[in-house]
Amino acid sequence: MAKVKTQYVCTNCGKVEYSWMGQCLSCNEWNTFEEKIVSKSGAGSLVSGKSVLSKTVRKISELENQEKTNFRIKNFSYEIDRVLGGGFFKGGLYLFGGEPGIGKSTLCLEILKFLNNDYKSLYLAGEESVEQIASRSNRLGTNLDNVDFLESMYIEHILDQLDKNKYQVLIIDSIQVLKSLDPGMSKTSNYRLICETLIEKVKPLGVTCVLIGHVTKEGEIAGPKMLEHMVDVVLYLEGDRVSPYRFLKSVKNRFGPTNEVGIFKMDSSGLKPVEDATKEFLEDHETSVIGAALGCMLSESRPIIVEIQALCVRSNFGYPKRSTVGFDLNRLNMLLAVLQKYHGVDLSEFDVYVNVTGGLKIKDTGCDLSLMMALKSSFSKQANKFDTIFMGECSLTGKIKPAFLFEDRSKEMKRLGYKVISNFN
Repeated sequence: MAKVKTQYVCTNCGKVEYSWMGQCLSCNEWNTFEEKIVSKSGAGSLVSGKSVLSKTVRKISELENQEKTNFRIKNFSYEIDRVLGGGFFKGGLYLFGGEPGIGKSTLCLEILKFLNNDYKSLYLAGEESVEQIASRSNRLGTNLDNVDFLESMYIEHILDQLDKNKYQVLIIDSIQVLKSLDPGMSKTSNYRLICETLIEKVKPLGVTCVLIGHVTKEGEIAGPKMLEHMVDVVLYLEGDRVSPYRFLKSVKNRFGPTNEVGIFKMDSSGLKPVEDATKEFLEDHETSVIGAALGCMLSESRPIIVEIQALCVRSNFGYPKRSTVGFDLNRLNMLLAVLQKYHGVDLSEFDVYVNVTGGLKIKDTGCDLSLMMALKSSFSKQANKFDTIFMGECSLTGKIKPAFLFEDRSKEMKRLGYKVISNFN
């Protein structure tokens, strides 16, 4: 049997208390609390309505006659759709994380701009006012006439709007500020109840829900790990603030692959997709240059040509300096030792500086050979040709092994007219 509880709700701001108070601590108004009797079951959620006595079973064969495109919402760019697996799934719950200022809200506004004429959308502004969003929207040149904005921090206000209007897309900015009107709920219980409520509400209605989330200093989405387990898709927008490039990746996707990456470029008009990223990160050079070499980095399953630059100068101190931008320092030290022992390139008395153009960060060991060739070029003052891609992983025995998915990378590089070399010479 449902428990009967008494709550006192402020008629001015909606603040809930369990006992009557003369002054509301939220809006500082006097004599605004009214008594309300609510019924709450022991394991209930915040979704109001009649008790569900039965559910109808369904068969997958019943859906075979429907087109698969009916379940998806296409976006303004293939870069997003390739990460999602073909677009947003109707009724899906998406968790979208990234560092402050990386472009999460901007990307969501770009999505809403494309969906403006075909889908009715609700944007929960929990951190910004509508005036602030309008200012950014005008700067980006986005028309959001079909988007409703709600300034609130309470899940009950969202449920009320979903009951009144037939929304197809819901964006919550952000999940960390969203809470329930129930003041007795802990933070962890609040996360769980909000997710359960949204799942129970948006999936039967086919509403696509995007939850924007903050990240910790370790780079993980703030809040309990349970949050990532309950949603359908977990997305991260990554990149360096001093670089215009942003990378959209999925670490969990119930509706598609997790080995794709979408690349965007930030400019004064917002985030723009980089459709052909293969040559996007190269600098303009002549046919050859000293101290640089081209490699092929695998970003998830996407091959990208990268330019690695190296500078070797004789050190004036007893301990030479090693400095890298975009490359792992420990791996650089290992490659320097291999070059000295097996290939006759002794840089023990030289300061070594390494840079990856375009602000990229290389974790792919398949770029070992390209760095080694750049170091050799700077040391011997012999230029590498810029129609050649160096691909290979270096071992401690001095041997160069084929890079991961070498055949796929080589096929793409040869299609673009490059020559592929996989040995040190």
